[in-house]
Amino acid sequence: MDLSSLLSWIDPTAGLAPLLGELACWAYAILALTTLPPLLPNTLLLVTGGMLASRGEMSLTLVLLSVAGSALLGDLLMHRFGRSAGGRVRRSARGRRGELFEWASRGVRRRGIPFVIGVRFLPSGRLVGSVAAGAAGLSVRRFAVGAAIAEAIWAAYSVGVGYFGGAVSDDPAYAVALGLALSLGIAAVAAAVQRRASPAAPGPGTPEEE
Repeated sequence: MDLSSLLSWIDPTAGLAPLLGELACWAYAILALTTLPPLLPNTLLLVTGGMLASRGEMSLTLVLLSVAGSALLGDLLMHRFGRSAGGRVRRSARGRRGELFEWASRGVRRRGIPFVIGVRFLPSGRLVGSVAAGAAGLSVRRFAVGAAIAEAIWAAYSVGVGYFGGAVSDDPAYAVALGLALSLGIAAVAAAVQRRASPAAPGPGTPEEE
């Protein structure tokens, strides 16, 4: 199995990548719709959008706004879900999932916005961090600030890999591989920042006002 086939197997949206250059304004909608839900891999689409922007076939600004804006909207929806159903999620979570949820809830309470930013770059961190932030009572305003910073960084490097990688190779698969390596590096840095961050959020059982 070559690199392109492997990445297509990992990323279920990969088949849409060749269509981006043919769909004009609809290409931005595809990027937004595949970015909105958590846990849906669309790395190849993001890289392809960046490569097309480097060739002038798409607007880099609109690609970034479509991706970051959609991701932020998805984060806010998950935060809202955490505010309304966090108690049920906590009671129903068992084993590893329960431990992960409790870890994220403690991180939000102790570190607030820095944790919201850092957890975004960990595996499943977007989903767990957003729901836990809502369940822990982190205000929409503070959560939105942290999530917006995180998604801006994420969109910049995800799309940027394709934008700058397009000058090196016409094959997005190689840019995706570079992006995955970069993601691992950012996740390691995020974990280190979380460990060094000082407690800055309200204690357990003290939700903030919106």
